[in-house]
Amino acid sequence: MKARPSTMRECTSCFSDRAVKIATSSSFGSGSTTKASSASAANVSNIGAVTSFFKSSLTTGKFLVLKLTWSRSHSGPFFSVDVDESLISADTWKRTHLLRTKSGTHTFLASSSNITVHWDFTAAQYGPGPEPIDKFYLAVTADSEFALLLGDKSEEFEKKFTPKLKIAEFSMVRRREQVIGPALHSTTSARFCDGGKYHEITIKCKGTRREEKDAELSVCIDKKIVVQVAKLDWNFRGNQAVFIDGSPVDLMWDMHGWWFGAPAGHAFFLFRRRSTLESRLWLEEESTHGFSLLIEARRAS
Repeated sequence: MKARPSTMRECTSCFSDRAVKIATSSSFGSGSTTKASSASAANVSNIGAVTSFFKSSLTTGKFLVLKLTWSRSHSGPFFSVDVDESLISADTWKRTHLLRTKSGTHTFLASSSNITVHWDFTAAQYGPGPEPIDKFYLAVTADSEFALLLGDKSEEFEKKFTPKLKIAEFSMVRRREQVIGPALHSTTSARFCDGGKYHEITIKCKGTRREEKDAELSVCIDKKIVVQVAKLDWNFRGNQAVFIDGSPVDLMWDMHGWWFGAPAGHAFFLFRRRSTLESRLWLEEESTHGFSLLIEARRAS
């Protein structure tokens, strides 16, 4: 397979606007999955951060983009919230609101709207990363309307408001996972179309040094290999289309930093659903049709 010359500026700028939800369970380790033995599990490292972007269509006709970043420090998990009207400049937002308490309310002004964030993670349960997966709620209101509701306890929280607030249509439009580990072995789950099922995605690299002649990159979807790349010293960058739920999904990888860089090298993997098979790869005007998932791996001992 021939490598496609590219830069990560290209890679990180081709996210899209389509509604998708993701259930994540991602890990980096050395030759083992999250169901591995306790001996192998010792090599599994933490997920550093997860960033999700949601597009909310208010009943007034106004659109908002909400950016949630989940991270973890020595004192425990925390999250930040950004709100804007544009997804294009989402990665350069400077108005981050960092929230460290387990429950509370925070109000601010953004995009000419009064924004209030309500959350309760007091009894929240977590997976391998900093993102809560059960027994929590996170609600964002914009001008007295729910712009976002997350968590299994959100419905119960929503019923507390009298009179009842309207609920906007909202959906996830992109996601970024940042993970750290000594070797490349990541598993996550994604849903690539509205109403579709969740698919398990596994990225695995055999070998950690450029001089290893048997080095190989493989990508599996639902435990079936869909991409297999040998000779990574030449094919450290590339792209290939795979089919998920009958729709083409483009996978782009860039392992140059991982393979040739410093000990703490980076690798990037970008999945993006195309509208049709005939649509061209990474075309900017196609950005409104497909969901994007970016996995950023950083090697650490």
